[in-house]
Amino acid sequence: MAGGVRRKPAVSPSPLWGKIHTVWQDKHLLLFKTEYTFLVVSVLWFLEIGINFWVIQKVAYTEIDWKAYMDEVEGVINGTYDYTQLKGDTGPLVYPAGFVYIFTALYYITSHGTNIRLGQYIFAVFYLITLLLVFRIYNRTKKVPPYVFFFVCCASYRIHSIFVLRLFNDPVAMMLLFASINLFIDGHWTVGCGLYSLAVSVKMNVLLFAPGLLFLLLWEFGLIRTIPKLSLCAGIQLLLGLPFLLENPVGYVSRAFDLGRQFFFKWTVNWRFLPEWLFLNRYFHLALLAAHLITLLLFALCRWKRPGQSVFELLKEPSKRKVPAQKSSVDQIVLVLFTSNFIGMCFSRSLHYQFYVWYFHTLPYLLWSGGVKKLAHLLRVLILGLIELSWNTYPSTNSSSASLHVCHLIILLCLWLAPPLPSAPSEGQQHTADKDKRH
Repeated sequence: MAGGVRRKPAVSPSPLWGKIHTVWQDKHLLLFKTEYTFLVVSVLWFLEIGINFWVIQKVAYTEIDWKAYMDEVEGVINGTYDYTQLKGDTGPLVYPAGFVYIFTALYYITSHGTNIRLGQYIFAVFYLITLLLVFRIYNRTKKVPPYVFFFVCCASYRIHSIFVLRLFNDPVAMMLLFASINLFIDGHWTVGCGLYSLAVSVKMNVLLFAPGLLFLLLWEFGLIRTIPKLSLCAGIQLLLGLPFLLENPVGYVSRAFDLGRQFFFKWTVNWRFLPEWLFLNRYFHLALLAAHLITLLLFALCRWKRPGQSVFELLKEPSKRKVPAQKSSVDQIVLVLFTSNFIGMCFSRSLHYQFYVWYFHTLPYLLWSGGVKKLAHLLRVLILGLIELSWNTYPSTNSSSASLHVCHLIILLCLWLAPPLPSAPSEGQQHTADKDKRH
């Protein structure tokens, strides 16, 4: 325009600024929209660094099993490979060989187990790694509203205590377990199985995930291609346990994988309302085992597989099945594994306080995966709160044990009523969907 003022061209805002502007506009929904999961968990994770530092500095460490762990691995260091001869202050060594190797490393790092403060900081790192792995699973599934993650980390006194004030081996096993699940959801099944076996070698509770993992392997690969992955898991156990198996194979297997070990009634969290004679009764234990197996079977037959599909179809090669083969979705993988473990927790012969970490980080996912629409956000949070209260009641009472079972039953019923999750689309379906989007 002659003689006019030339206007500067409008500058489009940067993508980062646009994202910040959108977040500011939706700030009232920041804690409720799952698309903001990554942002919220990032803030909470950095907050946890300070919380763990404060807990270690300000809250007194409590000796329970650390000295016993150190005594047990010291026996191995001194040349004793007979598991029946390895023991600590709290009794004999009852964990598989992976535990020995990891805690031997900690033995040397912490000056023969005497530098407790350094051990606490190492376990704080384990805690932060575990949170990263858990948050990545939740970020991939986008099922749980972000505000719930405050209860997953910052608000749990018991979990911080298990990690940095007690130095139990349970957190180490669960850290490796969540790492393996991250590999499964990324499609790295073989490496994931190897890491899963390492987790089992630290503590046997990880076997509660095994029925779900077996189902997923059969779904993905069929029986023939599943066998090498199971062989890998078994081979790792044999390799790790080899020095002890060569010395006393029966002693190693009977101690490290003792499924019939008796628990003390005074430590039980879940069965306090029972008389002690019934708690110790073998027929009661067999009834719980039967209920556990029947519930797993019902979920496998009715909830995990596709409606109308025979369970025997899973034994075939995916390409030879009547129904076109489909890959498991991330939600399917996580739900089947978390549910398998949760069922085991529901029917456990006894739960001790450190066992809380076995399923604590899975509870929000299970609650928000339930099929009962009337189970509103507030009720779900209330269930989380009641479970936390039950695990923080020491010593446990009739009421705390009963409320824990009621919460477990509600979650289990909701999982049973949940609609089946869709499978991940096959490559052909994905190509068609992408083509439709382009057009």
